Amino acid sequence: MTGDATGFGLANLPLGVARLLDGSTAVVTRLGSSAVVLASLADGHLLPVPGLDPSVLSDGSLNRLLAAGRPVWSGVRRAVADLARVDHPAVVKASVALGEVEMLAPVAVGDFVDFSASVHHATNVGRLLRPGADPLRPGWSRMPFGYSGRASSFVASGTAVTRPYGQVPGPDGDPVVGPTAALDFEAEVGFVLAATTAPGDRLPTAAFPDAVAGVVLVNDWSARDVQAHESHPLGPFLAKSFATSVSPWLVTLDALDAHRVPGPPQEPPPAAYLAAPGHWAYDVRVEVELRTEAMRAAGIPAAAVSRSSFASMYWTGPQLLAHATVNGAAVRAGDVIGSGTVSGPDPGSQGCLLELTEGGSRPLRLPDGTTRAWLEDGDTLVVRAWAGGGPRPLICLGEVAGTVAPARSLEV
Repeated sequence: MTGDATGFGLANLPLGVARLLDGSTAVVTRLGSSAVVLASLADGHLLPVPGLDPSVLSDGSLNRLLAAGRPVWSGVRRAVADLARVDHPAVVKASVALGEVEMLAPVAVGDFVDFSASVHHATNVGRLLRPGADPLRPGWSRMPFGYSGRASSFVASGTAVTRPYGQVPGPDGDPVVGPTAALDFEAEVGFVLAATTAPGDRLPTAAFPDAVAGVVLVNDWSARDVQAHESHPLGPFLAKSFATSVSPWLVTLDALDAHRVPGPPQEPPPAAYLAAPGHWAYDVRVEVELRTEAMRAAGIPAAAVSRSSFASMYWTGPQLLAHATVNGAAVRAGDVIGSGTVSGPDPGSQGCLLELTEGGSRPLRLPDGTTRAWLEDGDTLVVRAWAGGGPRPLICLGEVAGTVAPARSLEV
């Protein structure tokens, strides 16, 4: 019972939270196509991990387990691996088919910081929004640019996303209120924090392996017409705060450690607090699929619209963590630091429609003959990612999915 071919084998053993058939919640790991209920193993005294409070394994989020520290969650993974490696019958007894559980959002997000860590994304967007000028903002290569998002808008994978309202420029220049006509996705990787700090404390780049438990996939849905209108002078607000979808499986840094690679060269050299010796880019491939309502009705499979590599990100996880806390901002276990859109330098490697369609001017052509400049009602987006494969163990990060629901009427 190793599940290696699925990318959810002994080398992975991600953490998640499931609602079981009896309505209770349980912290689980995944082996192949099964969720392993960790509380069942703990009840049998098969998780002898110092510092583990078994009650956290029945929580509705991973927050308390993560807050217990890396030795605890790493110890749980090692104990499960040891049992599964010898086909211990307790693992079979604790396993439930994924189709018989409801996977929930893995953490209760307290704070969400979203960065723009891809130089390719920043450059592409800059060219679209500021033609003829330097596409990168002054100082972009000196520090990671980001903003504080809305944690309460996080939703589990599979949750429908209602088309949002906002203000956009009208025909005569005056703002009009209505549903966005430029709904977009952003394929991102989110770093999930395990650390809790007090106001005034900082987390240096060296704290990253202990302060961050692992990664999830994130779709930061965006209303581009609202964003263009409202982003001056304070930046995105309604354009970003209506929904952020998160994948169900937290893949630990332990599982991804073998997939660390050198990141792009950084010029000029970053400030001292951003220095992160070693290789901290991750060789993770990210793919986005789009399936329209008409494609589903006709039985046409989803179309891949983007393929990119997380290894191309200019700013690394340790640098994002250090910058987010350099001013003494407090963090809590379960907080998420978003990478921003994962985009590459090649055609088709852009992680959002804003780039893929050049601001809507070059719509994508889909297999059913229709086109998409922006997302339409009924469209389903799936972001998935993986590392390894071939001679190396396959590590699957799972997927984050969402379907666009029509806007609701605005009562005034």
